[in-house]
Formats: sequence, structure tokens, C-alpha cells
Amino acid sequence: MIKFLEVMTRVKSVLSTQINKEKILDKDVALALQIDPQYYAVMKRRNKVPYEAIAYFSKLHKVNMNWILLAQKPQYLT
Repeated sequence: MIKFLEVMTRVKSVLSTQINKEKILDKDVALALQIDPQYYAVMKRRNKVPYEAIAYFSKLHKVNMNWILLAQKPQYLT
């Protein structure tokens, strides 16, 4: 089963390199995924992964979606 917190940890790592910010908040992740921060909090409580938002995020940041969801290499697309 894909765990919400593990996926969001990988999203945060991409964001920290992209925006050069050490501490990435849930609000930052929600905005990067183009999700309302309140809805993000609900998804976090329910352990629901926003697959469609992750797909768009992966495309925008040229990151391998398999790496975000399953921690499979390679991280970045060429």
C-alpha cells in the first residue's frame, strides 16, 4: 500500500531543491500540488494519495512519478 506520508516526504524533497527552502510546510505542498490546503489536511487524515495532482506535479517538475509513489529509481526524467 502506498503511504501518504512517504509520498509527501518525496514531494517535499523535490520542492526543497526547487524553491531553495529548508522547511517545507504542508501548505507549500498543497499549493505545489494545486490542492486546497484544507482538502490536503483531509487527505492527510484519511491517508489518501492525490494521484492526479501527483501526476501533474511530476510532469511540471520533470520527476519520475514511480519515484514519488514507489521510491523507484531514477528520480528525475531526462
